[in-house]
Amino acid sequence: MTDVRSRITTWSKAGLILLSSRHFLCAATASAFFAACVLVLQAGAQNTKSAARKNPAGGSAAEDGRKTFESICATCHGLDGRGGERGPDLVSRAEVVAKSDAELKEILKVGKTAAGMPSFAGYEAERVASIVGYLRTLQGGNKAVRLPGNPVQGKMLFFGKAKCSECHMIGGRGGFFGQDLTRYAGKRDVDGIRAAIINPNKDLDPRRGLVTVALADSNRLTGLARNEDNFSLQLQTPDGTFHLLNKADILRLTYDGKSAMPADYGSTLSTTELNDVVSFLLRTADAEKASRAKEAEDDVDD
Repeated sequence: MTDVRSRITTWSKAGLILLSSRHFLCAATASAFFAACVLVLQAGAQNTKSAARKNPAGGSAAEDGRKTFESICATCHGLDGRGGERGPDLVSRAEVVAKSDAELKEILKVGKTAAGMPSFAGYEAERVASIVGYLRTLQGGNKAVRLPGNPVQGKMLFFGKAKCSECHMIGGRGGFFGQDLTRYAGKRDVDGIRAAIINPNKDLDPRRGLVTVALADSNRLTGLARNEDNFSLQLQTPDGTFHLLNKADILRLTYDGKSAMPADYGSTLSTTELNDVVSFLLRTADAEKASRAKEAEDDVDD
């Protein structure tokens, strides 16, 4: 506003000089000059107000997304997006991370009333897009992940020397005793993946690790408890077999507090090999995410 007043003063002085000059022949021309000045200044003021309306805080779309997320989403999902008392984790939850931007915008538009999430259909498309953009920032989706090794060599190790595929499936290939790792790296960073390989027993919940069962018939079984209630235990042994056991037949049940995953990868694999395996997991997760996004876009187009 100060700049506008300054320009008016300067142009006024210029007009007075012209009026007093013997070379300025027509008062009507002076009037036209001042009218033009007023029109230009009004147009400038309108443009300034219009820009202010589009971005009242003067910030970026990312900043607008952050403020909107913190005001309407954080109450249920937490300021960091990792879940609260009323809303799930939006940052590391695999099914959320794997959704395309179009799918997330549709969820915001329609809502999930059964789960307590209202519809935000009244929001402008730009505002919805800024929320999704900020969520991607929380998920780390705007950060370029530099692969620490060679994913091609990592694939060979996964299905070969490291024997990961004997327990884990990835891309539809491998075993099913361990977790499917197709999307595993999509919600973890390089250091976290490497640490999980080298030290699988760190912070392990004993009930999610190996279980040893001594039976009344003198047999012993060791595996993973897939389901358990007051009367029965469903145990899966490393060969893939499921054993449905009556607890009346179990003399002793011991939670070993150990992961079914070997704990010696730090010594059996070199640093380079570990980096290659990590890179393979990261590349696979990225490819899976891109594939799901493409499928979602195709469904929307149909």
